[in-house]
Order: sequence, then structure tokens, then C-alpha cells
Amino acid sequence: MFNFFKKKQEPAQLCFNTDIHCHVIPGIDDGSPDVETSIELIERMKSWGITRIVATPHVTQASFENTPEIMSQALNSLKEGLQSKNIEIEITHSAEYRIDEQFLAHLSEGIIVPMPSNYILVENSFIQEPWNLDQLLFDLKVKGYKPILAHPERYLYYHQKRDRYKAIHSTGTKFQVNLLSLAGHYSKDERRIALELIDNGLVDFIGTDLHNHRHADAIESFIHTREYRKIKDRIPLLNDSI
Repeated sequence: MFNFFKKKQEPAQLCFNTDIHCHVIPGIDDGSPDVETSIELIERMKSWGITRIVATPHVTQASFENTPEIMSQALNSLKEGLQSKNIEIEITHSAEYRIDEQFLAHLSEGIIVPMPSNYILVENSFIQEPWNLDQLLFDLKVKGYKPILAHPERYLYYHQKRDRYKAIHSTGTKFQVNLLSLAGHYSKDERRIALELIDNGLVDFIGTDLHNHRHADAIESFIHTREYRKIKDRIPLLNDSI
């Protein structure tokens, strides 16, 4: 029989309104390939309660050698597309900076694009920790930047050396965990570590790390779950304060 009284599913809402980690600027990294896709992704983000986006294109040597000019031009194209469809959202850009020689060059040249409040999202290599990570993070703070380590739960070499998490965080570096990790999109291990970081009070930001519709589907499914509702109130997030 038809269930005429079945309750319609309400749009799921995130526990933050500002996303500080996503790849929705079109055509400059492995995220959205074009303005049309970016607009579709942003409309989905708005349905989750996102009202402000600090987009973070990859800046990575030999693969995504983005400069401030490249990122700004692509963002302007996106803004024009959003305006043409009367879609209102506050969107700016910084970057997800891989710690490599290009990052050090950009830092030396003074062309780093920070987030509001001088936060900067940095990413380790997925193969090994940068040999000078502690010194680099210290130097960033001396220069007035506030480093945020992107998705620490995804660096598998820390899973066997979990004391490194506390050591890095204790010096003032903030941690940003991926919503996709909490959703189990990558692996059980990454999800387990993400939850452990929350339990240990080491998570300051959550980011979507949204690249495509497949990611959006995973996020949308997760934020409708009871598990997400259990997690979301356990983290004193800084997303909306920057």
C-alpha cells in the first residue's frame, strides 16, 4: 500500500556556514572542470546551509602550478556565471598549498594568498612528512600566518605515529578534517582517525574538500544520518569565525 503519510525528507544542514576547503573554482585543478559544474556544486552547498566559501585550489609543484593571477581570473569567471543565474553566495579564494619547493618560492616572493584572519591551508605530501615541517610551521607563524593542516587524518604515515598529531597541534597549528573522511568516503582507517582526532580535541575546522558531484552525493547522504547528528555538536568549530 502507498504510505500517504510518509514524511518528506528535509534538506540536511551542516554544522557550519563557511567552507574553508573546496575545489569549486573551475578549470584550474582536479576539482570542477567548468563554470557550469561549479554552479551546480555551489547550489548543492547552499542547500546544506553554506553561505560563505573560501575556495582552495591546489597549488602544487609540477601538477597545479597556480598563481594568484590564475586563481583570481578563474574565480571572476565563476562569479560572472553565478551572477548570470542570480545565485547569491559570498565566495573568495585562498589555496591549498602543498608543502614543496613551489610553496617555498611563493612564500619567498610574498605571493601567498591567505584566508581571512591570515589563516593558510597547507597540505603534506601523502608519501611522507616534509623533513622540515616543524620549522616551516614555526616560520609561517613568525611571518604572521596561522597555518591549518589540511586533512591530517589522510596522512597514513601518522596512523602508526599518532603522537605526532598532538605534537603538531600543540604548537598552535590548527587541524581541518574532511567531511568526506567522517563519511567513510576514503577508508575505514581514515574515518577512524578523524573520529579519534575529534575525541582528543584536535579538530578546529571541518571542510568539505568538495571536488565533484560524487563527493557531493557522499556528503549529502552522510549529513542525513544519525551518526552525523551525533558528531556535529562535539566539535567547537572555528569555520564561521574567520
